[in-house]
Parts: sequence; C-alpha cells; structure tokens
Amino acid sequence: QVRLVESGGGLVQAGGSLRLSCVASGLISSINAMDWYRQAPGKERELVATISNTGSAFYSDSVKGRFTISRGNGKNALYLQMNSLKPEDTAMYYCRAQRLAAAFWGQGTQVTVSS
Repeated sequence: QVRLVESGGGLVQAGGSLRLSCVASGLISSINAMDWYRQAPGKERELVATISNTGSAFYSDSVKGRFTISRGNGKNALYLQMNSLKPEDTAMYYCRAQRLAAAFWGQGTQVTVSS
C-alpha cells in the first residue's frame, strides 16, 4: 500500500499563488507516475498535471503556463506550484500515485480562490 498526504491548500485571492505538497509513504518503491487531480463541486474529477519518474510533465490546457508539477529528490514527494490563480481553480486537489498496476489517492486538500 501507498499512503499519500496532501497539504498546502487554503484561501487565496485571484492572482495569488499556492504550493501544494504530497508526501508518499509505505511501498513507495516502483512508484512511476504521480499526478494532481482536482474536483470542483458538482463536477467530475479532472487531471491537472502528471509527472513521470523520469521528470516528463504533462498539464491540462486550463493550467498550462500557470502551474508547475515537480517531484522531490527522493521521489516520495510531489509538488504543485500554482501561480496566477483564478476563481475557477477552486476545487479539492488530490494527489495520485501509480505503482505497478495500482493507483493510490490522498485525502485531498481544498483550494479556494476568491475573486
């Protein structure tokens, strides 16, 4: 099992920045890709960004150029630097780790952007 704990969410004004963190523990060997997802009220969970274990990153169009995903040196930490935040970025943000054929989720951290 892999346990994921997110932190760093909060309330910020539009145009502001936040940095989300996700720390993985447990069977972290063989974790390959890690992702950030988000889910706004009444909407489906959507992929925000993903990063492979070689550092290749992918971003959704809605956050490209504003958000940056990165992993810690020990590969058990995942970050999401969010700049130029917009009210439409308001959501619960979840960390996901892919290990072999399984996916593991954190409990989420709330991001609220006021206009």
